[in-house]
Amino acid sequence: MTLSPARVPGTGPGSGPAVRRLTATLYGYAFLDDFVLLYPVYALLFSDTGLTVWQISSLFCLWSLTGVLLEIPSGAWADAVSRRLLLWFGPLLTAAGFTLWVLAPSYWAFALGFVLWGAKGALGSGALEALVYEELDRLGAADRYGAVMGRARAAGLVAVMAAMPLTGPVYAFGGYPAVGLASVLACLLTAATATRFPEHREPAGAAKDVDACREGPGDGTGEGLGDAVSNTPGDGWARMLRAGLAEARGNRSVRGALLLVPAVTAVWGALDEYTPLLVRDTGVAESAVPNWLLLIWAGATVGGLLAGVGRRLGTGGFAGLLAVSAVALAAGAWVRTPAGIGLVALAFCGFQLASVLADARLQDRIGGTGRATLTSVAGVGTDLTTIAVYGAYGVIGSATTHGAAFALFAVPYLVTAALLAVVGKGAGEKRTGGRRAARAARTSGSRARP
Repeated sequence: MTLSPARVPGTGPGSGPAVRRLTATLYGYAFLDDFVLLYPVYALLFSDTGLTVWQISSLFCLWSLTGVLLEIPSGAWADAVSRRLLLWFGPLLTAAGFTLWVLAPSYWAFALGFVLWGAKGALGSGALEALVYEELDRLGAADRYGAVMGRARAAGLVAVMAAMPLTGPVYAFGGYPAVGLASVLACLLTAATATRFPEHREPAGAAKDVDACREGPGDGTGEGLGDAVSNTPGDGWARMLRAGLAEARGNRSVRGALLLVPAVTAVWGALDEYTPLLVRDTGVAESAVPNWLLLIWAGATVGGLLAGVGRRLGTGGFAGLLAVSAVALAAGAWVRTPAGIGLVALAFCGFQLASVLADARLQDRIGGTGRATLTSVAGVGTDLTTIAVYGAYGVIGSATTHGAAFALFAVPYLVTAALLAVVGKGAGEKRTGGRRAARAARTSGSRARP
């Protein structure tokens, strides 16, 4: 018995209109979600309101902490109720926060806005990936998930790059209120687009899901999860949370995929916040910094678009991708020249590709009903690791140059690549040994026959 939504009869990878509707909605949602004109100037808004550097930093910490606290509960909620509901409700929270920022700018208004923004991020994280994967699986196109999500991330980066040149003219026309109004409109359009997502899913408390969980003996393969959740009183949020965590405990491949997501995503995602300082450290003029940042973001965009091709990489190829990207990051940052930024862009291309592939690996390995819950667990790991990187960068960046700090943060990727290479080699030897044993058994059997 499968835990995935039943496939539509007569559909498959080339099922046409249904897949096109899903992907078109996803790309539109991803673009509008990041087409926020406040992004380039909200730090300036805080400063112009009179906030100190410490107060601004505390707002960023509050933003991250909100996501950490709400990530897993919201993922379980997404498994228990409609994921589409969370995807259109979240942007409304962000719209309310942005409205507060421009109508009543103050520290507490900014703080409440960041709490609302963090809640929106938690509601969408896990719910979006789970909805897209299961809808593709229902249409027989689950193998396209990596390519589809890669293009979606690329659409978001394109939106950021498109919003940057528009922010200046809009600000010149109407100041922060005009920029805020444009950002609120983008949030409302994002919510409207989310209502177009298709969603075909059994209720969380369906009896067949429980029966399916009981099929396996609970021997570490992740199939015997029913015992962990079947005695939970009631249905809904608490049951989905237990089901997702039980699968992570019972399935080693799921645990490995959960750990891989933050290991790949967190470091370069945190370093992205410091790329303006890295670029300025190369000696370019202040006015030229945005142009070099566009090059870095273009690299990340290309990485997302390459996800379809990257799905062919095995564990060894994935390790090689991380190693090459880490070397490019270290070399490009260490030389402290504008030409080195090109290597940093190449590294971000590889890291973006690796992040999409890590998410796809996780989705492929999840077999239970707690897909959004487990994706949110990976998101919490990413958030916590990102906060740790922020703290470490504050110490390292204060003691050395930004180029040296970036180069040092390439080391975790080299360690991850080495671990993956060992795992891939062990898996290859196991497969080779299995094939040899099978051949020996066949040979022995043929000799035993008269």
